Amino acid sequence: MNVAAKMGPLMEFDWQAYLRRIGFEGVVEVDHAGLTELHRRQARSIAFENFDILLGRPITLDPTRLWEKMVDNRRGGYCFELNGLMVMAMQAFGFHARPLLAHVHMSGEVNPLRTHQFSLVTLDGEDWLSDVGFGSSSPRAPVRFALDQPQQQDGECFRIIASTDYGYMLQSQLEGDWQDLYSFDLDTVDPQDIYKGNQFTSTHPHSFFTHTGVAAIQSESGRMALRNLDLRVVEGGNETLQSVAPGADYIKMLDDCFGLQIDRPFDALNLPDEAQQ
Repeated sequence: MNVAAKMGPLMEFDWQAYLRRIGFEGVVEVDHAGLTELHRRQARSIAFENFDILLGRPITLDPTRLWEKMVDNRRGGYCFELNGLMVMAMQAFGFHARPLLAHVHMSGEVNPLRTHQFSLVTLDGEDWLSDVGFGSSSPRAPVRFALDQPQQQDGECFRIIASTDYGYMLQSQLEGDWQDLYSFDLDTVDPQDIYKGNQFTSTHPHSFFTHTGVAAIQSESGRMALRNLDLRVVEGGNETLQSVAPGADYIKMLDDCFGLQIDRPFDALNLPDEAQQ
């Protein structure tokens, strides 16, 4: 395990601080068990969220800024941030990992830009997808890159299939049906492509993230997911849905449920009008 790994000219990866942030005790082994534990720990400790976007703050992918936001300040982030931090961590611990970009298919409309970042990890000649940044639909563990093979993860199921138009498609099973999540190929990703995808997703008025408040985090036996004022909790196979009151109660809920300490009042979040009634 590398004690410190250079992550650009301005910072070193403080693996001890990262492991404290995700609640990982012990040694990170560079094997499938170690990769799975890193994935699970980060997904259960650092929330998916977009509240800086709603507050009008830029989403900066500089490694130093990612570290400051999610490790030092204990905030969350969305795919470019969460998986950006995750790939930094994997590389620091000695995993052969690199970013990939994907087209998101969940809405049925496919943006010509690739607006989702995740990671490809190669272990002993076998490839795995690691994704801790797809919100309430994030895999619960790395997905083995094997076509047409359903993979069970804590009661959920994922698979990768070939896609004629896009290369490959990651799907999840919902009530017996397969749902397209995102499509991708394995080509090397240029940093400019990541920059463009992040810029569109965090600033464009047609981006879901510029007009909807979302948060998600996994637990050992479930998930919590927020969309504006609606909070969905899945635990032990049971699902509940509740409406969160706007105002101070909402800000407190973000801390209680997602570990997010937002430094602005509810009215500053710029949620859609129907969420503020």
